[in-house]
Amino acid sequence: MLASMNIALVAAHGCHGLITSRTLLRTLARTRANLGVAICGNCFAARRSSSSKSSVFPCECSTTDITVTQTATDSAENGYPQYHRLLPCPSFKEPPRVEHLVVLEEGPVMEYISKSLDLPPLYVADLIHFGAVHYALVCPRPPPTATPEQIRLFKKFTEPTFLKGRKSIKGKTMGEAQKTFRITRIDDFVEVGMYLRVYVHPKRFPRCYEIDWKSRIIAVTESYVVLDKPAGTSVGGTTNNIEETCVTFATRALGLTSPLWTTHQIDNCTEGCVILARTKEYCSIFHRKIREKKVMKLYLALAAAPVPMGIITHYMRPINLAPRLVSKDCIDGWNLCQLEVLECREVSWPVADIEAKYCIEDCGWPSKKKAYECKINLLTGRTHQIRAQLADCGAPLVGDSIYMPAAVAEMANPGSNPFGRSKKEYTSEEDKEIAVAEWIALHGKEPALAIGLQAYEISWDSGEHSYNAGTPWWNQGQL
Repeated sequence: MLASMNIALVAAHGCHGLITSRTLLRTLARTRANLGVAICGNCFAARRSSSSKSSVFPCECSTTDITVTQTATDSAENGYPQYHRLLPCPSFKEPPRVEHLVVLEEGPVMEYISKSLDLPPLYVADLIHFGAVHYALVCPRPPPTATPEQIRLFKKFTEPTFLKGRKSIKGKTMGEAQKTFRITRIDDFVEVGMYLRVYVHPKRFPRCYEIDWKSRIIAVTESYVVLDKPAGTSVGGTTNNIEETCVTFATRALGLTSPLWTTHQIDNCTEGCVILARTKEYCSIFHRKIREKKVMKLYLALAAAPVPMGIITHYMRPINLAPRLVSKDCIDGWNLCQLEVLECREVSWPVADIEAKYCIEDCGWPSKKKAYECKINLLTGRTHQIRAQLADCGAPLVGDSIYMPAAVAEMANPGSNPFGRSKKEYTSEEDKEIAVAEWIALHGKEPALAIGLQAYEISWDSGEHSYNAGTPWWNQGQL
């Protein structure tokens, strides 16, 4: 029996929201013999039932594998907290918990997840509302470390004879059927053989609840809203949280009946000007302006060391993971990164009270008397571009706990960076790969709240539209 279902990325995710067909078989419900594939932290496990032990095997990842034996009983007995609701937002960061399930019996999705993972139904409903539950019509391939039994189960649900009887995947390639989308309704049903990914601990943004959002609105027009984005917030959301976003809270603050649309992104730890479209049509128009290079973005960056004036060119490794590695040398396949330093002036390092307020981390920088405020014209728009480029120049941004530790390490031991100015010669590709892995390991963790970076000004159509952000956080203690 087919059920109507609108699996879509909400408007908060901007123009590129994915919308699938509204058909999804009603399948997936209460079962005492659930078969699932589960990941906890860095572990990939197969769960056979809510009353039996699971077999566990580590997945391949860039970090140290952690093996967790999962017993499906009460959450507290498993070492997990007691779950109630996602709100109020916790002030502390919860450890990752991601569960992957392959479904054997049909039923409503909220009830199925609740019983499979021993979670309260209202907590599961909150997860779905946050966008933390994803599905694919067909189970993806397990990692190379899978046991023979787990490989057998994967083959069972991807056998041509089994798939042939599933109307929901008719006309789709295997790649299309294994593509994931969000579950958006608690009463959706799915079918046997489907795959569910549940982010039990979605990434949270407590900062959203501390902000006076009306005071952050720079301008409101018929087509768009200009927001002075606070540091520590997400513009349009993450893989598992599309609720605690600038888009959502700005929409509510303005009392709009239709949600705003994301037109471009800046990092969570960056503050400053962001354009939010009021309609899908203007979202497309603004995207086109960006593609045609009609949008100019100026940034204020607070660097820990002086930065040379003029255009700085790097090439960025085309891997969508932090840290973003850059090289002054042109490397085949790497993406061009260019910025122009328009000004660089010496300023005082932020005072202690301001550092504490914005959770600025020490990161081991040797001198904290002077900093350098730079005005930067961003010529190409790569993720972490300013942060990675300035760090490679020996001038990481204040508070940048990802890139500053690596910059400190390179200063202490020149040649640590296999792509840097003092890079070593490697006798084999294997040695180079080891050096790259060691260089990545020298980088730190994501900033807790803010770094020394503000999207200071945005303009388009030759300056016909131009907007500026307020005073950057590092200057607030000096006013």
